[in-house]
Order: sequence, then structure tokens, then C-alpha cells
Amino acid sequence: MTTTTDPHPESFRLSMLIYDSRYRSMTIQIVALIGFLLLIGWLISNTAQNLITLGKEPSFGFMTEPAGYDINQRLLDYNSQDSHLRAALIGLLNTLLVAVMGCIAATIIGVVVGVLRLSNNWIVSRLMAVYVEGFRNVPVLLWIVFGMAILIETLPPPKAFRGENPEASMLLGDSVALTNRGFYVPEPLFSRGLGDVHLLGNSSLRFDVSLDLIAVGAVFLASILISGLIGRRANAIQNATGDRPTVWFWRLGVVVLPTVLVLWILGFYLGYPELKGFNFKGGTYMRNSLIALWAALSLYTAAFIAEIVRAGILAVSKGQTEAANALGLRPRRTMSLVILPQALRVIIPPLISNYLNLTKNSSLAIAVGYMDITGTLGGITLNQTGRELETLLMLMLVYLIISLTISGVMNWYNESVKLKER
Repeated sequence: MTTTTDPHPESFRLSMLIYDSRYRSMTIQIVALIGFLLLIGWLISNTAQNLITLGKEPSFGFMTEPAGYDINQRLLDYNSQDSHLRAALIGLLNTLLVAVMGCIAATIIGVVVGVLRLSNNWIVSRLMAVYVEGFRNVPVLLWIVFGMAILIETLPPPKAFRGENPEASMLLGDSVALTNRGFYVPEPLFSRGLGDVHLLGNSSLRFDVSLDLIAVGAVFLASILISGLIGRRANAIQNATGDRPTVWFWRLGVVVLPTVLVLWILGFYLGYPELKGFNFKGGTYMRNSLIALWAALSLYTAAFIAEIVRAGILAVSKGQTEAANALGLRPRRTMSLVILPQALRVIIPPLISNYLNLTKNSSLAIAVGYMDITGTLGGITLNQTGRELETLLMLMLVYLIISLTISGVMNWYNESVKLKER
């Protein structure tokens, strides 16, 4: 009887890091990583030494100094004696405002245009094609400047609304004024409001939070969640029996009634803009630069989203539509229940890139005088303080954080709608 024994493992030798395929790839990666870190360290050390030689030791203390300049569009209280950090915060909020408004508007327009491009009506589909090709093939900066020029040249000045026989008139029952300086719209106010909460004291990052808006927003979001649960229950009944119960009035009532009740309890009313002196007072003011930037970025990005939506719909087999029609589903229900849910898995990944592009393209706001984070921190603050390295590093970090946040949220949503194996 013979027995076999496993051979003794070969002892490790340094030469194996190069000649043994089990270790060679790891050796190369470690050497490359060390070389890269050494290069980064040399660049940082060399930059710091050069700045010290020039008398510009890296420091962020300038952010606490008075900014000394005004910001024309702002969501928080600000004056020229506030710090550069406060000015950067106002610019950041302006950037986020444009990004959020632009992503929402571009998505709505893009989905509608993408669906209409597949319309059987030749005129409708051709008009949508003209829109898509027109916006996609012209630089967005030109659209921003063009939109600004239209607002300045075509809309009347505030003085045109003055007098017994004014040259221009307000819209929607004298509640909205469209001027070449910007749009004046009603402002939400509360006669029995809960007040504001002052956060962060007197620091540069101080801000006030309206308890009224928090209450209304919380009730509205809760109503949306309940409405979604009602919709899921209707879907479950349809999957089980084949008949879909009519629940639209329940969903509408759940969303509208609680929100209206909260608004009534808080004494909600609208504050209308009024012409006083040489300009309008009261209401919410949206500068023409904000409107031009928002419209241009939305329409430009929507053209790309429309093509993404069209491609996603075409990626769904035509047999899906035929099967839905055979079951008696109407075209609208077929699109919402069968086609779009499957197309989303194709649409979401490239949609993320377009959201990121819109957010980064908002830095072109400086072309029309809209003070975003690039115009404040990367513009006036940089020029006043001469701190190019510090301001640009902070600016890049801000855009990096915004972009990673958008990517994270959209990737999470993409993960939730993808096909799951059973």
C-alpha cells in the first residue's frame, strides 16, 4: 500500500515578487501607487514652497474678512460687510437654486419632448426634432446670452407700468409683473405663522428657517407618501385580479385636503408686488439673469434628455406595446405602466451625466451677471484677496461634493428600479 503526501509549499523569496505571476501584478500596482503618491507629495511641497517665497503662505483666514461687495440675487440676508464665507454661502445657494430648478424643468420638458418625438403625427414629431437639433448643436453659453438679450430688449421697464394709461400692465389679476429687470411674482405669507428659527447665531453661516414652510412641506410630503401607498395598493389589486380600482380621486384628496387645511390654519395669503417709486416692491423678485440662465440650461439639457428618453422607449420591445394593447390597456396607461418603467433602466444612467453637466454649466452664470458660487468665491473674492489657490481649491471641492451627491442619489434610484431576479 502506497501513500501520497502533498508537496511542501515553496518558501517565499524576494525574487518571486518579480518572476512569480501570483505576486507580480501586486508588486507593479504597489510600485505605481508609491510613485503616484511621491509625485503628488512633490507637487504639493513645491507649490507650498513657491507660495511661501512669494509671500503667499497657504491660509484660509481671508474667508472671515469683510467681503465688501453686494450680491444681486440672494436667498438669505446679506450685506457688503459680511464675510467672504457668507458671500460664498449665498453664491452656493444660488448655484443650488439654479441646479434644482434646471434639473426639474429639464426632466419634465425632456420627457414630454422625447415621447412626442415618437408621435405618429408627422408635424409634431418634426417640430420636436427641430427643437432637439436646434438646442443640441448650439453652445449653451450662446443660449444663455441670447435669453438674456431677449428679456432685456422685449420686456418693458418698470416705469412703463406707471400712470393712468400705462404702456404695460401686470398679469394674472395684477399679481405678476414681467420687466426687463426681472420677474415679480406673489410671495407666500402667513397671518398666523409659527415664526422663524434662527440657527448658528451671528456666525457667517447663520440662517433663518421658517417653521410655516417646514409644517406645510412636512404635511405635503406625508400626503405624497400616503398617495403612493394608495397607488401601490391599486397596483397590487390589479396584479391579483386584473381589474384596477379607480383611486385617482382618493390620491388627489389625500394630497390636496391636508395641505389646504394646514395653509388655512396658518392664515396663508399672497403678498403682491406693487410699483413704488422707480421699481416694484414686495413679492418675490427673480432677476432676469436668473430667468435667462434657468431657461437656457433647462431647454438645452432637455434636448439631450429627450433623445435619451426616445432611445429608452425604443429599447423596449415592440411586443410589449402589442401585448398591452391586446389586454385592452389605453395608450396612456401602456406608456406609464409598461413602457416607461422598463425604459427607465436605460434612461437613468445617461440622465445622471446630464444632471451633472447642467450643474457644472451653471458656472456660466457669470456671463449674465448672476452671482453663483463661481461669481462670488471664484470671481470677486479671488480678485480681491489674490488667493487663487485657496479659492479655486474650495470651488473645486464644492462642485465635487455637489456632483457626488447627485450621482449618489441617482445611482440609488437606479438601483431601486432595476430588474430584480426572483
